[in-house]
Amino acid sequence: MNANAPISISHPALAGQQTTPLAMSDAQTYRTIAKAIEYLSTPGPEAGDIAGLAHALSMSERALVDLFRHWCGLTPKTFAQAVALDHARRLLRENMTVLDATFEVGLSGPSRLHDLFVTYDAVPPGIYRAKGAGLEMEWGYAPSPFGEVCLMITQYGVAGISFADEGKRDHAFDDLARRWPNASFRRNDKAVAPLARRIFDPAHWNPEQPVRLVMIGSEFEVKVWETLLKVPTGSASTYGDIARALGKPKSARAIGRAVGRNPISFVVPCHRIVGSTGALTGYHWGIIRKRAILGWEAGLLASS
Repeated sequence: MNANAPISISHPALAGQQTTPLAMSDAQTYRTIAKAIEYLSTPGPEAGDIAGLAHALSMSERALVDLFRHWCGLTPKTFAQAVALDHARRLLRENMTVLDATFEVGLSGPSRLHDLFVTYDAVPPGIYRAKGAGLEMEWGYAPSPFGEVCLMITQYGVAGISFADEGKRDHAFDDLARRWPNASFRRNDKAVAPLARRIFDPAHWNPEQPVRLVMIGSEFEVKVWETLLKVPTGSASTYGDIARALGKPKSARAIGRAVGRNPISFVVPCHRIVGSTGALTGYHWGIIRKRAILGWEAGLLASS
């Protein structure tokens, strides 16, 4: 499978406008954000309880608000509202017809604010069946707004992105490498660093330099991942929506398994898939991180 022309993942960019891009966050910033999200996700605290959240994080209210604004452009309260259940339900209601139209015409989304462009291929089926035999992969670690990531690249393009939680660097590598046990791997942090910037920093989203992806999976999995690319930023979709888009309305459970096996986190936006009720269901890299990505994207939309 091949997309001859670049398609855009619907991350909003401010094309033609002068903006100050959100800074890349270091690991400590994300750890603090993750603690804040965990606090806001527990029963009891209200979204507007900034004083309580600041106290729980041993920060001043001003420092807390500044941290969130720097990281995603939103206040903690607005961020909490952006990842709340009722907001997800509203997105599902509002975007159902938009998503249907999007899938119908094969576009990545209705918004014109697309800056992170990608082209993609699927590797030859023989390589998938041989569990990566013949593939040479370079890999390395790099920063992202959601913690450190492990990236894997081949001659075809980016094959894997896995988040590395604190103290679990090896797990992030193993999570990807075990998918292609017969491939050869060579660590090269310098090679993956510029790709990480082009993927995670909006200042480097450039339609003239699309990020090339390679999807390594079964034919069915690749179709699911291609369909995920069509879910726009600021929208939510369900496993059932994806199943219907693929013409397999009774395959929601199989769709869920394929979504869970998506090896290219963030770029192939499985984080935008929610339960039929709007609940933020399981995410391979953790619900806290899923909330973080959705809130971060909401901040980009708000600034556009």
